[in-house]
Amino acid sequence: MQLAPAYQDFILALKKQIRAAQYEAIKAVNKEHIQLCWHIGKQIVEKQKTLNWGKSVIEQIAHDIQMEFPGIKRIFGSKFMAHETVL
Repeated sequence: MQLAPAYQDFILALKKQIRAAQYEAIKAVNKEHIQLCWHIGKQIVEKQKTLNWGKSVIEQIAHDIQMEFPGIKRIFGSKFMAHETVL
């Protein structure tokens, strides 16, 4: 079945719109995830300073969060250590 050029152009335009929207959605989610990680890291560093928590608390926090949110990606570890040095 031969499709009319106008239809093919229309479909290509729709696909382009969908891809652009998907890309914008990914960027928005990524931005929120980075902000969440930064905020969590900052809170942990503040608690470590004010309550004299050691570095081992990070693994305990990660474990407790994983128990409540089993599908969440790990947001602690080397990224947090880099965050700690910035603060």
